[in-house]
Parts: sequence; structure tokens; C-alpha cells
Amino acid sequence: MRRRNELPELLAPAGSMQALLAAVEAGADAVYVGGKSFGARAYAENFDLDGLRAAVEYCHIHGVKLYVTVNTLVFDRELAALSDYAALLYRMGVDALICADLGAIREIRRRLPDFEIHASTQMSIHNTSGAVMAAELGCTRVVPARELSLRDIVSIVEKSPVEVEVFLHGALCVCHSGQCLMSSMVGGRSGNRGECAQPCRLPYNRDKYLLSLKDLSLADHIGELIDSGVASLKIEGRMKSAQYVYNITKIYRTLLDERRGAVESERRILADTFSRGGFTDGYFVGKTNGKMTGVRSEEDKERTERLGERSFEPMRVKATASIVMRLGEPSRMTLTANGKMVCVSGAVPATAESSPLTADGVKARLAKMGNTYISLAPEDIDIQLDEGINLAPSAINALRRDAAAAYQSCERKIAVNTDPCEEILPKRRSKRFKTATFFAPRAYSELTARHPELVGELDIAFLPLHRLDELDAVPSGVYIPPVVFDSELDEVGDMLARAAERGVKYALVSNIGAIALAKKYGLVPIGDFRLNVTNALSRAEYERLGVCEIILSPELTLPMARDIGGGVITLGRIPLMLTERCFMRESVGCEACAAGKGGITDRKGARFPMLREYRHRNLIFNSALTYMGDRRDELCRADVKFEHFIFSVESADRIAELMLRYKRGEPLKDAVRRIGKR
Repeated sequence: MRRRNELPELLAPAGSMQALLAAVEAGADAVYVGGKSFGARAYAENFDLDGLRAAVEYCHIHGVKLYVTVNTLVFDRELAALSDYAALLYRMGVDALICADLGAIREIRRRLPDFEIHASTQMSIHNTSGAVMAAELGCTRVVPARELSLRDIVSIVEKSPVEVEVFLHGALCVCHSGQCLMSSMVGGRSGNRGECAQPCRLPYNRDKYLLSLKDLSLADHIGELIDSGVASLKIEGRMKSAQYVYNITKIYRTLLDERRGAVESERRILADTFSRGGFTDGYFVGKTNGKMTGVRSEEDKERTERLGERSFEPMRVKATASIVMRLGEPSRMTLTANGKMVCVSGAVPATAESSPLTADGVKARLAKMGNTYISLAPEDIDIQLDEGINLAPSAINALRRDAAAAYQSCERKIAVNTDPCEEILPKRRSKRFKTATFFAPRAYSELTARHPELVGELDIAFLPLHRLDELDAVPSGVYIPPVVFDSELDEVGDMLARAAERGVKYALVSNIGAIALAKKYGLVPIGDFRLNVTNALSRAEYERLGVCEIILSPELTLPMARDIGGGVITLGRIPLMLTERCFMRESVGCEACAAGKGGITDRKGARFPMLREYRHRNLIFNSALTYMGDRRDELCRADVKFEHFIFSVESADRIAELMLRYKRGEPLKDAVRRIGKR
């Protein structure tokens, strides 16, 4: 959907009230903030409820929209609180919520059907198919992957039924958003829950900052972005200072208004404000390589420090007023500013026994707007005042306060659905279900030849769709690439059609767009762990969309998985990152990649294997195997009947050994990861 306005919205971040004041002063059309809960930047200052109410009022007075992030994964025990929180935000006048969890979206749509929802980039939408599915879920805007090129952005804009918002400037994650488990699996802090420890900024392979990317800047591409039809241009930075927000927003406000790219002096301000050795536009122009790598040097920090910080004060909106005070009638005040008018009534004037009211005296009292966002000069007040009347100063002050409060209030009076949060009972499976993903077709072929009985114990074996032609024997399932841009859809569609013709029945899907693709070619969708299902409502929503079985998020404990009902990864290295950039090609070369020799080693000596994905994307796997073969009793107590295995860099013999040990309930000598019990 192309935007309706001449220019795209400029959307600025704010992690504090100071940053919000800076964003509005710098000319943002909209600001996005997080509350104290459910936002993907848990370590920002963020806003409590009173702060959010003040933020809405301030933004709306200045004609700026306010969006609130509710874009973390949500656990079952949190859904009722999230529902109540969303209702509070709706009543206080928040313009839209930014969401990622399908269970949260389902509950918000049920309770607050008029609340606008924007699909967060955490939802892993990267093609038109995903945007269409987001529209069916009730979203009015999608924030697709930051890894899209201009060509793919334009394609989604032209074909999508909803608005498209793209990132314009700020920090880049090396992993596709919503697909990173590195911080969670290695450091115990979930990026999907707003607690990312930024392991990508650490050194690997002997002090090389391989995974640390420069910040994004599209300051040289403003004309192309305007022509693309995108509805909103988003600046990243809710963890940044107010001065950062002001400088970056001010530059882009100027560039948009003047419809041009940045000049050198403006690029310097952007870099001095914050950079990691410069900026990158690699994804946007379709050039992903080592030039995207960047770290924040001491020189970068010194340049930022030289700019300094300043405090931002609220800007007041200039208002006019008319006052009517007549004997025996309620006093009335009408306040007008920025096209908005409010009228309030107050106390009834009485006959003055001494010192009657004067026009100048009333104007002077009413002009004292105090701690509000309104400026009212005595000369801008029109007054109709009967002679010889009086009204207590407290009553005049109350009239002024009521008028200011009515003008600043954004409260919605529309009733909401007050029914309690929807309850979804998990499906109980009457029989066991076992699946496995094999990333190496050769290992699968050798395993099938040497140990057909082990492969036969699997209900579904998934092989990468783009490598299916390497196999003579057709597996029962294919793994659809977790990222497929619009420019790749035709090729992936052809591969799915050939797979269906060869007898493949199932497709492992990693995002909402892949669900539609699988169904289009007659394959039964099975939900991958990348769907990030962490609550029963989310599971139910995916099932409504046609997913028949779901592998739950590996961030869940066994009791959580029990309450939701779904599959659990019980054996294998879990993929921690999916990168758009091919580190394999850059570091070890294609031959070593084909031999499965790629990987990175952290400062503690842990090695994380790396494999090439579709179109030279990379998968980085956990250094430790997840293994529950010797803890089957725990799985049984948690009613886990759907077990999923992942085989990545292991040989056929190693896979056979793991499967046999798992079957016998034997422990492994290796250091392994366990699924938590609480």
C-alpha cells in the first residue's frame, strides 16, 4: 500500500521524556516509546503509566502521533496483564501498538478492535506474503526486515494491503530480527524478551569483531525512499540520549522537507552524534560484505563527547480563549489551539458586594497556564463580563485548570470489551510424534542407507528445500528457507512445486509468510521454533492459520511447554542466528563452507558451527547440543509427546550414535544444554 501523504512519516525513538521532547522539537511526525513492561528495550529508561499519559498529551498537542512498543514474546501468565495494559494505553489515547507476538495481537484485537496495531520487525516479515498475512491478523502497518533492498521494499509497498514502515537510521542487528537466540541460549538474557546482552558486539576468532555491524544510515537515499511509497521512516535509538534523538531527527527532517540526500556537513553531524566507524547502506543497495563491519572506537566516542548534551524544555502551544461571565449563569471558557477547541463550564458569578471583577484582572488570572503545555497571553483572551459581579479566585483558577485539562486530554471514551483474557486449552496428543531437521542432505542419505530403522522412527524428516535436488530418496518434509524476499519468491515457489510433485507432504515454516507459501503448493505447514510460540493463544492463532503442529520456542521451560501443548527441541544444536551477510564466503571460502568447516569461536573457546543457508545467508548454531535422552522422565512429566531433533554439522555416524543413545536413554559425555524445569 502506497502512502496517502506526500512525504513519509518521520518516526523518532524516545526512551525518556527528555528524548521525547527532543524528538518533537526536532520535527518528528510520530514518536515510539516503551512502557515499563512488554517492550523490546527493557534497559531503556522507558515510561511509567503517568509518563505515557503525559507523553500522549504532549505529542498530540503538537500534532505528533505516539506509538507504544508491546513487541516482546509473552508468556501465558502475562497475557491478562498485557490485555489490561493495552486497554489503559487505548483509553489514554495512544495511536498504535507495535506488536510481535501473535497471541498478544489476538487478545488485543478481541478486546480492543479499534486499536491500531503495527507488526514489529520482530515478526520476521520480509515479503509480500508475510505482509498479506499480517493484514489478515488485523495489522494496519508492517515493519519488514532491515535486510531488505530497495527493490524488495518497493515490491512489498506496491503489493501489500497495509502500510510499510522501514528503518532509516540506527543500530543494526547482525541477525534477522526475531530470529536471534544467541543472548538467550548463551547468556541467559532473552533478546526476544527485551534483555539482549549484545553478544554480536563481542570479539570472535581471536579478537576479531566479525559480527559487529556499522549503524545504518540512508541519508543519501532520501529521494529513493520518498519515491518508494513507504508510509514511515523509522529512526532506531530508544537506548540513546536526548541529544542523539534531536540531532538525528533534525537532520532527517531537513532532508525530507527539502527532498534531497545529505551533504558532507550533515553526514559529519550524523557520524559525530554516534557511529561505529562510519555507516552502512549495504542491505539497501544490495551489497553485503566486510565493509559493513564496524566497532565504536575511542575516536568515535570523543567526537560525540565534544558535541555535548543539553536539556530540553516542553514547547508550549499558543492558544486563544473566550470567556463568558454573566450574573446567575455558569461561567464558560472556550480554549482554542492548533485547530482543537474545548469548552468548559464553571461556578456561577454572584453580585459583588465590593471589588467587582474586571476584565484585565480575569485575563491575568486565566493566562497563568502554569505547568501545562499551553501558552495563553492576556491579549489573546476575549471576555464578556457583566458589570458588578464577582467570582472567587479559586473558581476562576478551577475554570482555567478544567479548560487546560480538557484541551490536553486524549482520553478515549469508547467502551472496550471488558471480558477476561481469552483462555485456550492446549491440545492433548494421544500418540507420540517425532520429527527431525537435517541440514546436510549427504548425512541424511548416508544415514538412510546405513540405518533405515532410525530414520523410520521419525514421523517427518525435513530437508532444506533448496537442497532437495541433491537427494534421490524424497523425504516426507521440506524446510522452507526462513527468509525469502519478494525477489526470491518465484524461485522458492518453483522449488515447492517440484517438491510437491515428488511426493513431499509437509513443510516446516518459520514465519507467517511461509505458511501461505506452503498451503499454496498443497503442503501441510508444521511450525518451526522460529515462530516463537510462547503462549497458548499464539499457538491457537497459528493453528487457525493452518499450522497443524508447532515446535515451541526453545526459551520455554518444560512446565510452560506442557501448558501450551506443542513440540520441544530435545536433541541437537539450536540455530542461534540467521545472518543476511555470508561470513562463510568472507572468512573460510566456499570450499570450506561446503565441507561444513565454518564457524566462530568466542573468547572462552566455545565454537559455534556455521552453515550456509539459502542464497548465501548463514546459520550460526549453538556450541552445545541440547540433549534430553537421559531425562525422558522429565519430558514425560511435562507431557511432551512431540520431540524434535536438529542435525547440522554432524556426520551420519555421529547422528546414528546420538539417535541410538537418545533412544536408549543414555547420557552423553559432551557438555550439553538442558531444557529448564522452571
